[in-house]
Amino acid sequence: MRKISMLTGLTSSLLAAPAIAQDLEVVGRPQQGGIGFQPAATELARDLHWLDGMLLVIITAICLFVVGLLIFAFIRFNRRANPTPASFTHHTPIEVAWTIGPILILVVIGAFSLPVLFKQQEIPEGDVIIKVTGYQWYWGYEYVGTDLAYDGYLIGSPATGGDNRLTDEVEAQLVEAGYSREDWLLATDTAVVVPVGATVVMQVTGADVIHSWTIPAFGVKQDAVPGRIAELWFNAEREGVYFGQCSELCGISHAYMPITVKVVSQEAYDAWFAASQEDGGYVDVRQFLANT
Repeated sequence: MRKISMLTGLTSSLLAAPAIAQDLEVVGRPQQGGIGFQPAATELARDLHWLDGMLLVIITAICLFVVGLLIFAFIRFNRRANPTPASFTHHTPIEVAWTIGPILILVVIGAFSLPVLFKQQEIPEGDVIIKVTGYQWYWGYEYVGTDLAYDGYLIGSPATGGDNRLTDEVEAQLVEAGYSREDWLLATDTAVVVPVGATVVMQVTGADVIHSWTIPAFGVKQDAVPGRIAELWFNAEREGVYFGQCSELCGISHAYMPITVKVVSQEAYDAWFAASQEDGGYVDVRQFLANT
């Protein structure tokens, strides 16, 4: 039944697509050769970026200090400079220092990292609540408290008429859906649609094996464990298209299990949600963007 709803919504989307432009900016996309984070689109992601920078400074300082000590020891205590080596077996002040020093460093790290962890794990009341279920190898989405439910498959997967390869037909599907060739392995035939500035709670579970629902630009990652429901939350501050991937090895097609989230205005979301409920499945949100 869910697949029928998904196919119905997909058909509506494809029919409407030629007259619709992709008005949303693609924000959360991996960059070729990139070594940094994707742009932070939530407060959670900004906190994680700041924490990472702080830890990098601490780690760099420790490494430079240790390297400096090694260089000093090489110069000061080599055979030529120190022909008669010392014979002491311990040095209490130094031992106290190298015990207290790491403890203080860990206390500083914990003082800044624990509030970030608590902010992630303390789930607020959601304006939008979505149950996401991981399957081999696609995602199922249910807007809790409503009848709206649909699945999300990789564009080019067997469910969309492909075989997990980038062909001319798959590239045409990507363009028709408002994406580009570089979005291959990232774009899905449907998307999680949420309003900008709203608190979104995702209830994450798995139907077969362990998966992991991840959106790097939101700073969220939650394992989808069969038989359990875990939660994550985010509040996207910027409209756009965001990509993620299943981040837990889950079988032969693990690499073909992407996630697409579209953050739109409240007006576009309300119009999309009403149309999707009326249609009985996912409706392409692009047709509502030009009207807001």
